[in-house]
Amino acid sequence: MDVHNRLVSSRQPEPAPGAEPERGFVLAVLPQGADAEHELTELRELARTARVQIVGELVQHRARADQRTYVGKGKLEELKGLFAQFHAESLLVDGELTPTQQRQLEDALSARVVDRTQLILDIFAQHAVSAEGQLQVELAQLEYNLPRMRGLWQHLERLGGGLGTRGPGESQLETDRRLARRRVTLLRRRLTGLSRERGLRRAERKRSDTPTVAFAGYTNVGKSTLLNALTNAEVSVRDQLFETLDPTTRGFEHDGRRYLVTDTVGFIRRLPTQLVEGFTATLEETLSADLLLLVADASAADDELDETLAAVRSVLHEIGADELPTELVLNKIDAADATRRQILRNRFPEAVPVSALSGEGLEELRVRIAARFAERWETVRLLLPYEDGSKLAELYRLGAPIDERSDGEDGVRIRARLPRRELRRFAPYLIAEAREAPVSPGG
Repeated sequence: MDVHNRLVSSRQPEPAPGAEPERGFVLAVLPQGADAEHELTELRELARTARVQIVGELVQHRARADQRTYVGKGKLEELKGLFAQFHAESLLVDGELTPTQQRQLEDALSARVVDRTQLILDIFAQHAVSAEGQLQVELAQLEYNLPRMRGLWQHLERLGGGLGTRGPGESQLETDRRLARRRVTLLRRRLTGLSRERGLRRAERKRSDTPTVAFAGYTNVGKSTLLNALTNAEVSVRDQLFETLDPTTRGFEHDGRRYLVTDTVGFIRRLPTQLVEGFTATLEETLSADLLLLVADASAADDELDETLAAVRSVLHEIGADELPTELVLNKIDAADATRRQILRNRFPEAVPVSALSGEGLEELRVRIAARFAERWETVRLLLPYEDGSKLAELYRLGAPIDERSDGEDGVRIRARLPRRELRRFAPYLIAEAREAPVSPGG
């Protein structure tokens, strides 16, 4: 059956204090045979996160969307009737609309039309906390709206004279476009400066040889909860898509060594390319990581798990991060029964099953992370003469774990785990006969 329209009463968002949630109607064009219930699940979650109450849905099954009106003429008339019947205030489209399609739908309904990209941008605007995140949201919104600005001044364009004249609407439109382009240039310049600052901070971390780990995964799989459990942080973990927009870095220690972990924005299916390009802060942190933890939901059904993993890997490939060392982490393992756990072990034998809520598997995950970097350091004994006290300060700046320290007549004796690349610099102070084997993950 081509039509999939119904009154929706579930998954209604909590209204903001003192305000009713916006009533939204969902429209989608899907290929023949596509499961509308499954395909629209993600859009419903996006709407819930944006505090929109979905009151009805209409789906048309066809090979491709109509170039002008998105749906066919007959379906457009049906949409107009249902939209009025359900007293909807806005139309949510599960796809990317062209400016023409958006104008035609707005004219037909006399209501706001929001496509998938704009809906995601609205959510990003709600969740951007840092100055950089807010600048990135504004830039993405401006670039999205630039080609859609003509419709804003149609009522003034009609005031123009005959051929060859320029009406006030056209002048206002040109002015707005010029201001928008100028603002885009300014935002890009500011973001470039902030990117350089991030690069300096990353370089400082590299100099200390502190291992960096980045989370990547589908949105709402519990990455922020896992970051909190792993590092004793207090990152927001509300049950919403894109709750984490700005990258958040926290640290934990294992066997005397410090590791930095960065939580990144969650991915979804069909993440618009312009959003991938626009949100470089999170993506740069992902690309600069030494290890990528691909977090997935162990409680999800097999087809959903495969689909979300494929979506994340697709985005990682798009940003050039698919060649980074990766560990698969199956979170929410506490929600899986014995049979499900065995299935997951058979399908993903190398994965680390964890529960950010119960703490199960967290120590195994720390050990697995440490094992990835075991070859970075070598345990050495040093004798630093008192007159070379600056070397001791350098050692501390490196962040090298110092297991033993004693002061003697000839200087300070130290047992420490030294980054291998720093062995040459401290070679004059090595007690060569006491050098030991590389540190194993367990100590």
